[in-house]
Amino acid sequence: MTASPRASTEAVRHQNNGLVLSTLRREGPLAHTDLSSATGLSSATVSAITAHLEKNGLLERREVANPGQRGRPRVLLARRRTAAHVIAVRISSHAVQYSLADYRGTMIDRFEEARDQGPQSPAAFLAAFRAALARLVSRSRLAISDIATVSISSKGLADREGAKLLWSPIFGYQALDFEQALSDFGTARIHLFNESLLVTHALVLRLEKSRQQPVQSLATLSLGHSIGLGVAQRDRLGQIEVRAPNFGHMLHSDDGKRCRCGAYGCIEASAGFYGILRTAFEVPPDTIPATFVPLSEMEKIAGRARQGHRASEYAFRQAGLALGQGLSRMLSLAEETMPIAITGPGTRFMDLLTRGLDEGLQQSQHVRVRGAPDILIITEEETLVFEGHVDRALSEIDMVLGG
Repeated sequence: MTASPRASTEAVRHQNNGLVLSTLRREGPLAHTDLSSATGLSSATVSAITAHLEKNGLLERREVANPGQRGRPRVLLARRRTAAHVIAVRISSHAVQYSLADYRGTMIDRFEEARDQGPQSPAAFLAAFRAALARLVSRSRLAISDIATVSISSKGLADREGAKLLWSPIFGYQALDFEQALSDFGTARIHLFNESLLVTHALVLRLEKSRQQPVQSLATLSLGHSIGLGVAQRDRLGQIEVRAPNFGHMLHSDDGKRCRCGAYGCIEASAGFYGILRTAFEVPPDTIPATFVPLSEMEKIAGRARQGHRASEYAFRQAGLALGQGLSRMLSLAEETMPIAITGPGTRFMDLLTRGLDEGLQQSQHVRVRGAPDILIITEEETLVFEGHVDRALSEIDMVLGG
């Protein structure tokens, strides 16, 4: 059964509307001719689309004088900032960060709340979460109805079908259902992502823009209190697909090291901050993991390692080995040697991790045959999380509003 000509025309129009909106989001305000060139659409098509989007309050025109030239000012088309708003929330081991962005993707407000390190029920956390969202909206003098999307990220295991956190370093196996908790938060769409997925998504966009060519594949490895992995691969249709496999909790070794997930021998049990601390102080491997390890404590351990303290050196080398062996298995399954970007607070210890990381990678037949992956060190993880939130949210909003 084939689609009717009218349905096909509507689909094309819808797609072109989204293309114009996404181009203006990534390139900024453009003149009519530049927009036509950037999208590959005809001048007449761009005129019809921009008139429709302007009528619906999504675009605005801006006159800009031509420096040193006479005549009429140049007219630029831009996304109207107030057309929609996005709230991006990053939940980490020690804090919850709330950010508000407008329809152009510009951050207009942000605050962070330290997370109580003591026991806290999911109900109490969600109540505080709702209150913080309301405060963020109120501070910018917006109404709840102005919020199109609430995008939430955390380390852990997210439900693909909804916005439920099935396991997290904070609450363990006590699930947090954000969709249900925010069911009366206006008409906003509620999304939950593994943090490493957003980092990978945003980094692909950055690399493509800087290199002016498509990224075929990329993995991002996040080092910190938790260990996260994001993998981006281009499919047969040329679309980039990003996933966040449960890398940190992949079983690594039968060494009796207890993980925060309750299992023994996970990669994170060796490579997470709590795993490094436990090994450095020669604590029994089945000791219950520390809930939170301050970065200042990790700096002390790293300082001792750099001064030749054997147990501390060994702890970082074992962490690197677990990471390298885990990555070698990932590359073997992917059947390609993709670049690996390393992010997170653990990047400041790469001098101590690299020896074990290289050793773990070289144990893989895949790496010995196809070569070691290129390693990129990226220190802007927090910024990438925000960019990933906003890009995914605005892409969805464009498709909904642009129709």
